[in-house]
Amino acid sequence: MQIQLPEKVSYILERLHKSGYEAYAVGGCVRDALLGREPEDWDITTSAKPEEVKVLFSRTLDTGLQHGTVTVMLDKEGFEVTTYRIDGEYTDGRHPKEVAFTSDLLEDLKRRDFTINAMAYNETEGLVDAFDGAGDLKRGIIQCVGNALERFQEDALRILRAVRFAAQLDFQIETKTREAIEALAGNLEQISAERIRVELDKLLCSKHPERLLLAKELGVTKVVLPEFDAMVETAQVHPHHMYDVGRHCLMSVAQMHEIAEREAVDKKMYAMLSWTMLLHDVAKPDCVTIDAEGITHFHGHAQKGKEMVKAILRRLRFDNCTLHFVTHLIEYHDYRCNGQKKNMRKMMNKIGEDYMPFLFMVQEADFMAQSMYKREEKRKQLQACQSLYGEILSDKECVSLKTLAVNGSTLIANGFPKGKEIGEILEFLLQLVLEQPECNEEEYLLAQAKKHFSAYME
Repeated sequence: MQIQLPEKVSYILERLHKSGYEAYAVGGCVRDALLGREPEDWDITTSAKPEEVKVLFSRTLDTGLQHGTVTVMLDKEGFEVTTYRIDGEYTDGRHPKEVAFTSDLLEDLKRRDFTINAMAYNETEGLVDAFDGAGDLKRGIIQCVGNALERFQEDALRILRAVRFAAQLDFQIETKTREAIEALAGNLEQISAERIRVELDKLLCSKHPERLLLAKELGVTKVVLPEFDAMVETAQVHPHHMYDVGRHCLMSVAQMHEIAEREAVDKKMYAMLSWTMLLHDVAKPDCVTIDAEGITHFHGHAQKGKEMVKAILRRLRFDNCTLHFVTHLIEYHDYRCNGQKKNMRKMMNKIGEDYMPFLFMVQEADFMAQSMYKREEKRKQLQACQSLYGEILSDKECVSLKTLAVNGSTLIANGFPKGKEIGEILEFLLQLVLEQPECNEEEYLLAQAKKHFSAYME
């Protein structure tokens, strides 16, 4: 079995070999190469000690010496080179108390999480696969190296990683590995929010975000995202819906993936939109009411959802940019312009014209994950709103203070005193222009300001 190694990886391996050391590409890069996927990173494992690696390469970074890792820099690209090691006792369910270097590659591979991540390769010896990881790739199986209970007790994050890999690769989790996850899911409470967030992010942005349901089934979301459990347990008895809240949100994530690809959004935006869809109805379990006919309603869920999502994203240590973007879209995800151009101008002013393309994407993903009831009507309404939005942009109509024909300086220069009243006057003038965009002329707006706020000039 042959893998085409990148030139720089081959160079590092060859340099180590010629100096008398063993060296292999290892882990996820070997897995991805065997699957025909482009590896994001190429990691290298070697019998050379960190100080020996540093002697062989002119530019290195001490990125993890306590774990035997040196980053070798070639041009501006870094490659992690790690000494074969045996992990000591795990005392906190996250990382070993100490590590010991070894000269035995097999000992190093034994400590890894899953068989598909415990393979090594170099061009001289080919594939080293002591745990049949290649076989599990063919079978589409995620299973631990050795005893699953031991692997998950060593590092509880592996529990969430198992589900994440199942989502990314569309694999099944082997029986004993599943049983160990169910038994030890509670240990995820020991894991930092940052590490949880990274795994959830990768799962959500995978081709199979619906595997979050597997995480619920195994007791994982009960620990890392309990709000999702409540969503799945909340039915939507309504002509517009055919799924419970949780499944509807997951279906909307899948729809968003298609939309985001169509609109060619970047990776960061793709992730934020995925989180928006997952959590856009998170408050429905708290807002549910049932009418006399047994129909469920969720009045106020968007506003309440904004506050809930803010708390969730803070708990998961998301950056402020993501927090603001996601909560803003969730607050307004049900907002419509009702087909009138002046209403679209007001909508753009209220929500922000830069947010509108993303709001349209959210609304499309939302109704595409609902029942077929009035779907074409919803599609036409959205297209009409998008058309109005495009016309307003094309005609350069004013929708915010930044394009209003007057500003604070203009008012002050025309006799209005400095103070908070200036903001009040500008907002009044903006509302005039939102109703009648042709009125966005300095002379007219100044006349209106003097007419309605003359008392401020005295």
